[in-house]
Amino acid sequence: MEDQAAALLATCSPEIRTLAGAARNFLRRLLPDAQEEVDEPARLIAYTYQPGTYKGLIVAIALHQAHINLMFARGADLLTQDPTALLEGTGKKARHVKIATESRLSDPDLATLVTAAAAAAAVR
Repeated sequence: MEDQAAALLATCSPEIRTLAGAARNFLRRLLPDAQEEVDEPARLIAYTYQPGTYKGLIVAIALHQAHINLMFARGADLLTQDPTALLEGTGKKARHVKIATESRLSDPDLATLVTAAAAAAAVR
């Protein structure tokens, strides 16, 4: 998996590689039991409890040119646990948090969202 992630990140700018690396460390710390999966066509690094399926998907790092998004598969279910309105989007299920700087990863409300997403995914 590490080789796949490195190959995907090699297609990004140095700034996005650094930001994605910080996000990976952040998510690994909060989700020690989750498996990391790479979806190269979608430009995602996903964290899941059920590899090979979207059923156990917790969160994914979506790579963009100037930022990354932390995409929450069931983000709409987390809206009540998002008092500072970090979650963006209007989809029926998914929501995302835009990350343009590493300092955003220090937000305790973001850590709360990841932890809540993990708890919800573990129940399914």
